[in-house]
Amino acid sequence: MFRPRSLTRRRRSPWPLLLAVLLVACGGGAPATDTIPSAAPTTAVAATGTTAVSATWGIRRALGVFAWCELGGMGDRIRRGGASSAADSRPEELAMFASPLPRLRHLARRAVAAVRARVTQLTRPVPIAVAIGAAADATRNRSDLLLENALLRHQLVVLGRTVKRPRLTAADRGLLVLVASQLRTWADALVVVRPETVLRWHRQGFRLLWRRKSRPRSAAGPKLAAETIALIREMAAANRLWGADRIRGELLKLDIRVSKRTIQRYPRQARPPRRSGQAWSSFLRNHAHEIWACDFLPVTDLLFRPFYAFFIIALGTRRVVHVGVTRHPTDAWVAQQLREATPFDERPRYLLRDNDSKYGRAFARAAAATGITAVRTPVRAPQANATCERFLGSVRRECLDHLLILGEAHLRRVLRAYVAYFNDARPHQGIGQAIPGRSATMDRRHAGAGRIVARPVLGGLHHDYRRAA
Repeated sequence: MFRPRSLTRRRRSPWPLLLAVLLVACGGGAPATDTIPSAAPTTAVAATGTTAVSATWGIRRALGVFAWCELGGMGDRIRRGGASSAADSRPEELAMFASPLPRLRHLARRAVAAVRARVTQLTRPVPIAVAIGAAADATRNRSDLLLENALLRHQLVVLGRTVKRPRLTAADRGLLVLVASQLRTWADALVVVRPETVLRWHRQGFRLLWRRKSRPRSAAGPKLAAETIALIREMAAANRLWGADRIRGELLKLDIRVSKRTIQRYPRQARPPRRSGQAWSSFLRNHAHEIWACDFLPVTDLLFRPFYAFFIIALGTRRVVHVGVTRHPTDAWVAQQLREATPFDERPRYLLRDNDSKYGRAFARAAAATGITAVRTPVRAPQANATCERFLGSVRRECLDHLLILGEAHLRRVLRAYVAYFNDARPHQGIGQAIPGRSATMDRRHAGAGRIVARPVLGGLHHDYRRAA
């Protein structure tokens, strides 16, 4: 059979095979998107998997290049299959051999680039943390590594469900708690949640378990006879001085055996709790219109000098009766402030004060001379003088925290301006949004359709809104 000369003399080029071997040896230059990043200290199994993936990519690329070159040669044969040896000439043969040269040059450049990238990757210094983690993982047993891989893999599954925030179901929480209970280094393997969260789930699981075990197996109902329960309540109501042990003894005389805990359950309904005296809240509510309260407020000026502001407040109307400022709050000075606060026989029946040493004998004599009963609040009980304590907090939040105090005279002027605003313009929640210094008839008289004007207070820190006449 006659065969064309060009096909008989053409040999298979060895370059594709050499390039395939070279790419396989270099790892193939796998794309960056197919490399497996390690978010935690990798194990020996993970490192082997990365090498296997890189080698697989090298083999795939090498086989693709080899098949591409072979298909290119086959296409040349098909295009020249019908030509005869007589039609072939020397220039056409030279052109046939010259056409693969740019292709081979391109392949050689890609091979050199792949080798360079592989050498750079191999010679890159390993981070200390990764090296230490790999060395630590080398000393661990296989079961710990498998449990850690399972824990990390399940967290990746949870992260793959959503984009914004992973939602863990009850099964996910149970699985994480179960795996964490079998792994010593479970806290280092957590990525999605914190170790404190897993511990909280563990405690909740134990709580649910014991709650389920503590459920009553039988239907809830009285275990005692109705006659016995009625007898216990009758004994508790008729004998106020008897306790549970005394009632239990009487029942034993009647040959009725009941535990002390069961007896304590029923006298509570027969004996409603009674107070031995009047509650403090009831005392304040019943005598609010006859009670004043006083207290000190420490203040520091711009030069870090201490000052003391003394306030007296009427509990019924929340009106500030008196305000004073000094650097030396002695007993005589406090007694003088009380005299200035009670002119023209204007005095309360009770005056609440704390256990400060500033309230001495002179203060007690001044209070007794005006017919005022001084009531001391309990130690470390600010709620006993809650109205005055809340007012002092309002003074700090609404006035002193926003100003720089220059001295005693400046502090006195600022506090008097705030007290005037508090008494005549500021609504108070404790008295139904009413104003302490105004009456309801006065507010209705000024109500109308006039123009609303704003008057600045304390340099514009607050404003008083009223209708113009």
